[in-house]
Amino acid sequence: MTLPPKPPARADKVSLWRYMRLFRKDLLSAQPAKLYRAWMAEFRTPFFRSYMVNQPDLVAKILKERPDDFPKSDRVAEGLRPLLGESVFLTNGETWKRQRRIIDPAFEGGRLRDTYPAMWAAAEASVARLDALVGKDVEIEEEASHAAADIIFRTLFSIPIEHHVARQVFDQFRTYQRSQPILNVAAFLPLPRWMPRFFKRSTKSTAREIRRLITELTNARAADIADGRAPQDLATKIMTAKDPETGEGFEPAEMVDQVAIFFLAGHETSASALAWTLYLLATHPDWQDQVAHEAQRLTPEFSSVSALKTTRGVFREALRLYPPVPMMVREAVCPEQFRDREIAPGSQMVLSPWHLHRHERLWDNPDGFDPGRWATENGKTCMREAFVPFSAGSRVCVGAGFAMIEGVLMLAMILKHFRLTPVAGRTPEPVAHLTVRSANGIWLRLERRDAE
Repeated sequence: MTLPPKPPARADKVSLWRYMRLFRKDLLSAQPAKLYRAWMAEFRTPFFRSYMVNQPDLVAKILKERPDDFPKSDRVAEGLRPLLGESVFLTNGETWKRQRRIIDPAFEGGRLRDTYPAMWAAAEASVARLDALVGKDVEIEEEASHAAADIIFRTLFSIPIEHHVARQVFDQFRTYQRSQPILNVAAFLPLPRWMPRFFKRSTKSTAREIRRLITELTNARAADIADGRAPQDLATKIMTAKDPETGEGFEPAEMVDQVAIFFLAGHETSASALAWTLYLLATHPDWQDQVAHEAQRLTPEFSSVSALKTTRGVFREALRLYPPVPMMVREAVCPEQFRDREIAPGSQMVLSPWHLHRHERLWDNPDGFDPGRWATENGKTCMREAFVPFSAGSRVCVGAGFAMIEGVLMLAMILKHFRLTPVAGRTPEPVAHLTVRSANGIWLRLERRDAE
């Protein structure tokens, strides 16, 4: 069986400046092939040291056991701050802890049940849009982005993607995603805060426009809350939530930062995961048929999603092969010793779901698509120790549960109505910008299942 596509890893050593050029073009193909077997690797620049860590117990130490000793790196924040400001995705320390105390209750299991009707409505709308594309070659990443954005706006602000402000945010964000690499050039250099960060002019202007539109939405919601007319969606829950320790909530400017990351995390990452899963099912018709059969159990009732075990396994396997966020960077704040290396304070600790999820010394058939692996001993062990699509520990993505429900629902809804086949000659090429996407789109053909 043909293996799912993965970018070619470089085999040779390159200079720092060539590496930076490769890195900006595509984060994944810039990495050497040996990282799929290495427990740890060192990368040197004239200004700092980076260490990629794939050894499970060391990954656990960084993410789960001592997260305060390995905060998020400001070098990653350099590229995202124009859009995300001081959002919960970028902050550290007491600021981050306060933000999570306010946000977390909105995404608890019981609260997710309240968002399900909005997810269901968005899934039905997606099926209606796809129905008009039957028999055509469809760029499914674009459709997945549309569906994921619709879910975010319906669950966050109770408006569909067709709302004039929602549509503008979606269109502007698509432009931003295509122009913004994961790391800005400033990530490689020890620049003082007052120096320019080498952003493209279009990147900065697009970020400003997105934030202006989000400010318009949050201001309107604040007025509705004050008048007692606000729907009880995620935006209202978060804007009215108080820190249990201080009794204070988010200021208006802070809420704009949080909505920006909800849109990035809840739309961009979900779209990436959904598109790759649909491609994998199109290229593995046996698993596609199993998901389609199981999808007959799907109903508007929230409890029906929990019965879709095969679909959940398929989605989990797609998250393994194509984790939306391929790398995470932490910074050591005190001296450490990992394996035989002395880690100085300020060193960058790179945790790579892309490499960890395909590590040749951990996973059976690491590059193969096998949703059945999760029932094996190897799969169960690796899920505990080497599977971090949403990070892990205290900084696990607040929307992880939301994403799993959304992904399973969307897959089941689409496969219930359509059969997917890949378009000949259009094998996707994974590249990493803000998330793992295809360099030239993911092209599929849809046919109605009720016509079979």
